[in-house]
Amino acid sequence: MRLTAVLLFLSAAGLAIAQPTVGGVVNGASFDKKNPIGTGGLVSIFGTNLAAAPAGADTIPLSTTLGGVTVQFVNGSKTIDAPLLYLQSNQINAVVPWDLLPGGVSAQVNVVVTNKSGTSTAFPVQASQFSPGVFSIGNLAAVQNVDGSLAQPAGSIPGRTTHPAKVGSVVIIYATGLGPVTPAVPDGAIPPSGTTANTIHKPTVYFGGHSAAIQFSGLSPQFVGVYQLNVVVPDIVPKDDVPLQISLGGIATSSSITVAVSQ
Repeated sequence: MRLTAVLLFLSAAGLAIAQPTVGGVVNGASFDKKNPIGTGGLVSIFGTNLAAAPAGADTIPLSTTLGGVTVQFVNGSKTIDAPLLYLQSNQINAVVPWDLLPGGVSAQVNVVVTNKSGTSTAFPVQASQFSPGVFSIGNLAAVQNVDGSLAQPAGSIPGRTTHPAKVGSVVIIYATGLGPVTPAVPDGAIPPSGTTANTIHKPTVYFGGHSAAIQFSGLSPQFVGVYQLNVVVPDIVPKDDVPLQISLGGIATSSSITVAVSQ
């Protein structure tokens, strides 16, 4: 009887420990803790006991339930389930619902994670229409040359073909948090085949402080919550570590993210 009582106590304690806890919600590309999260963009939710096992989405549009886990964004009386891309015990990658901010007005919202063990305490985070972030590998921007290679110094990324982008060439920058698009796309979806979803507000792209001509700014046709910028590399001094920045809505990405440029 005593052993049974001990086991029941340990079981109850384990259930209490397994309740999810959210410790941070940040831009899914930059992991920037200072800037707000952006509607329509990817976010990473960090915490403990968020999921019982790793799970990844295998359908588009993304589901709002994955591995028995749901994430809700709450703005006043408005509560919206978020599309989920990936989760594990200490991290969830999700898409911020487009309609979270009525009229596009920035606000502090709450994020709540629910799984089979319970519901987390609401975690407050500032949300905005814009939260630009550049996807990168370390400090090396995920900028693609037209031949499919990454615009980084040769041999700088194991397992990937890399070479600097040439001045005057067109490169593709992958980012998130670039705001609303037209035509609108449902939460967790990509643009319908054969159509493009252009950003309503065009960002500014800088290579080493020099602005670049933008040929396209909109949602990626392949990846949910990811934006694609097709830009022309400006006439700058070639370097292997040219700072690459995106600015939109008064928010600029970090100057520590770099790209390689050659003549």
